[in-house]
Amino acid sequence: MPEGDTIRTAANRVGAALVGKEIESIETPHPRFGKDGWPERLAGRGVRAVDAHGKHLMIRFDGGLTIHSHLRMTGAWGVYPRGKRWHRGRHRAWLVIRTGESEVVQFDGPVLELMSEGRTRFDRRIAQLGPDVLADEFDDAAFIRRLREDDQTRTLGDALLDQRIVAGIGNMWKAEGCWRAQIDPWRRLRDVADDEALAIIYEVRPPMFESVNNGFPKSEGLLVYKRAGAPCPRCQTKIEARGQGDDNRTTYWCPGCQR
Repeated sequence: MPEGDTIRTAANRVGAALVGKEIESIETPHPRFGKDGWPERLAGRGVRAVDAHGKHLMIRFDGGLTIHSHLRMTGAWGVYPRGKRWHRGRHRAWLVIRTGESEVVQFDGPVLELMSEGRTRFDRRIAQLGPDVLADEFDDAAFIRRLREDDQTRTLGDALLDQRIVAGIGNMWKAEGCWRAQIDPWRRLRDVADDEALAIIYEVRPPMFESVNNGFPKSEGLLVYKRAGAPCPRCQTKIEARGQGDDNRTTYWCPGCQR
């Protein structure tokens, strides 16, 4: 599933292509949108902003309408010069927005909806999100409050994936953040101090911002994720992997130096 840095990168690219540009056409090729009339409802409206919160992306149009997207495991955004080949087949496009220079395409859904500006503030899926890990100023207090309101017998690694606690961290950055902070993701929340939890956030923010600014890190830049059986870069102990939480997402960690 794309994580917060991937969605922030997509929002930056989509925003650069659409904000302040004349929208020539909007198409919704997927059959599920056949009767929704998005092209007619958005006709004549410019895009005033494109932003992201965690794994959610918003295209905000003049007049109080917003396209909300969540890619889950299958979706993707593409931005292309007009007439250039897309990286996925045209039959997989759910949304196409064209300007004179660009084509912005959302492929394969699965969450794509047009809503009012007001609904973006009150929709539970969005309103209940925790502080964005990539916010300019991370809200430490809100993060700790949500962490402590959760079940304190829950394991730390599982809690970090809960978008209601902190938005934008996925399985990869969970593993990398815990390793960088030298904290065992299997510890119960009751056994994790506030400053330890915050240390993970502040260890993971710099590489996530680097990903946004300079491109997604290459596999060799990941220090523990998907390196089960390899020696830990810090202490040479063998990295382990095991499913964690109700969703059984694979957690990677070093039992030698993560305490």
